[in-house]
Amino acid sequence: MDVEIDTVFVPVDGTDQSERAVEHALAIAQRYDADVHVLHITEEHVARGLEAGDIAADSVAEEHRAFMGAIREHVRNAGYEVSLSQSAAFGYSASSLSRHPVSVVLDAADEVAADFLVVPRESAMNDPGAMLGRVAEYVLSYASQPVLSV
Repeated sequence: MDVEIDTVFVPVDGTDQSERAVEHALAIAQRYDADVHVLHITEEHVARGLEAGDIAADSVAEEHRAFMGAIREHVRNAGYEVSLSQSAAFGYSASSLSRHPVSVVLDAADEVAADFLVVPRESAMNDPGAMLGRVAEYVLSYASQPVLSV
């Protein structure tokens, strides 16, 4: 049976674990001649700070650009021929209690028609930016696409 993968989806939260997930996503995309879509998940305290105006949107956008710049450099250095795209979403919302990182990841994967998901699994509870490791189990349980948890 042939497996066809056109889009590999990887949510990131800026942690070392999410960087490792991106490396796996790139390798899978290279193997299957697929594209990679990176979703930047903004954690709760940052989302609240942005909504309240306490955190500048430009600084968050700059972090996303720097992260993607590092990914693009890795792609060049590794010799991968992979097309990259990106988006960003709040993992939580004070105005919408149903907005949770699990639903954000699953909805965004469907929106980009992802065929394969790579999610960070390792818990990094000591890292204030870590959120995806805590939701990997739910993504594994509820995703309609195959999922690699790393």
